[in-house]
Amino acid sequence: MKVPRKLLSFLKKEKKFFIATHVNPEGDALGSSIALSMALASLGKKTLLYDKDMVPHFYHYLPGHENFMSSIPPSIQDEWPLVLLDCNSMERAGIVGLNFGYSLVIDHHETESPFGDIRWIEPSAAATGMMIFSIIKKLGVPITKDIAVNLYSAIAIDTGTFRYSNTTADVLRVSAELIEAGAHPASITSNLYEMWSRKRFSLLVMVLNTLEIKNDIAITSVTKKMFRKTGTAPEDTESFSGFPRRMEDITISAFFREISNNYWKVSLRSRGDANVATIARHFEGGGHKNAAGYKIRANLKAAKKALIQEATRTRGRI
Repeated sequence: MKVPRKLLSFLKKEKKFFIATHVNPEGDALGSSIALSMALASLGKKTLLYDKDMVPHFYHYLPGHENFMSSIPPSIQDEWPLVLLDCNSMERAGIVGLNFGYSLVIDHHETESPFGDIRWIEPSAAATGMMIFSIIKKLGVPITKDIAVNLYSAIAIDTGTFRYSNTTADVLRVSAELIEAGAHPASITSNLYEMWSRKRFSLLVMVLNTLEIKNDIAITSVTKKMFRKTGTAPEDTESFSGFPRRMEDITISAFFREISNNYWKVSLRSRGDANVATIARHFEGGGHKNAAGYKIRANLKAAKKALIQEATRTRGRI
């Protein structure tokens, strides 16, 4: 993967970096951010890691997860350049209204904004973790065990543990190198998929009981009442959006999460040629071909109807 020369020069020249990623972070966002922070620190640079939301408990196995801060010191804007990872807008990172002197964006999402003085957007990359791996190699930083665990986790999450169509030969070659550097696949997989709390599992049962199917579209939802009843939080729903896609006749899976009254976050997953990024863009959202999302203000019934209509129109089935 070809890393922009201007990006590498920037990382080599600057002495400190404020690294931020998107709200509701998952493995790629977290692992990529921590790995880059560790690599820059090994070069004598100062880094600060930021995410508006706390690191979900099931990601606490990631070395360095405790270094994330969820508040921004006032001096940051003036003194630290911004590095935005796994997203390409300040809104997505929950830092709207802040003004940084200089900004760098590293992301692999298909939809993008014009934000960033230096931008490396690589939709062909399976994960932002793949891009960070290339940067670290170009910087000449050794891949330590801690960096390897973070990057392997990042890549594993965004490839569905190497089950999705974005699993290329290059993905497997990079992952093999990370294993050689100390990442343990069985341990990481266990932490990602086999360490659920009982309350999280109870929430999944509730969510699956909301299942509705319209042609080849599966819809599930979660409400704030369900969170209260199970003692869970939004981060506990990670991976829920993809469950209905396991049915052989489902092409698109849509998961509605209640943010507030008549306000929903919609996570879309698809298989094959069904491009959910185009659907998300219609609602001013974004993402990848097979994984995208958006927010909508409407009651749940109307929100579902709007999705079905747009999915039908987009795929020329009207």
